[in-house]
Amino acid sequence: MAGHTTKIIVVAQAESGNTPVEGVVHAATEEESGLFPPFDPASFGGQLFWLALTFVFLYLVMSHVALPRIGGILETRRTRIEGDLKEAERLRLETDRALAAYETALAEARRNAHAIAEETRSSIKADIGNKRESVEADLAARVAEAEARIQETKTAALGNVDAIAAETAQELVAKLAGKVTAQQARSAVAQIVKG
Repeated sequence: MAGHTTKIIVVAQAESGNTPVEGVVHAATEEESGLFPPFDPASFGGQLFWLALTFVFLYLVMSHVALPRIGGILETRRTRIEGDLKEAERLRLETDRALAAYETALAEARRNAHAIAEETRSSIKADIGNKRESVEADLAARVAEAEARIQETKTAALGNVDAIAAETAQELVAKLAGKVTAQQARSAVAQIVKG
């Protein structure tokens, strides 16, 4: 190549071993014009040719290989996203229907619970009323029975009082005044009771 010089430094040891020997060779890669090769107007034609050739090659590769694959990927994603959106909408509608059914069931359960509570309250009141009437009737019967026994006991006691009083009077009179018959003692007690 004309116009290029290369600088090579060679260091060698002399055979004596003490002094190095230097030699300089000029073969440097400096251009005589001093321009960087891509900016040299003489090489623009070749550069433009290779640029056009590379552009056409990349255009053909991109249009026949890469872009159809990318388009297919984008179409697949678009289809999947649309399917996902439709599924999400379907699930949202199902959720709305389920929520409405839940709220309806909850309202119905509340009505049923209120009705059951009222029915239970009425049943308990009726049961308590029936038991109270039964207990009151039982107590009234026991009171009547007790009153009848008291009356019988009172009548028996009063019937015995006359006899006991007559006997007591007969014994007292017998001790104080002499003998008295049971008939005389009874008639005396009856006269005192009548008054």
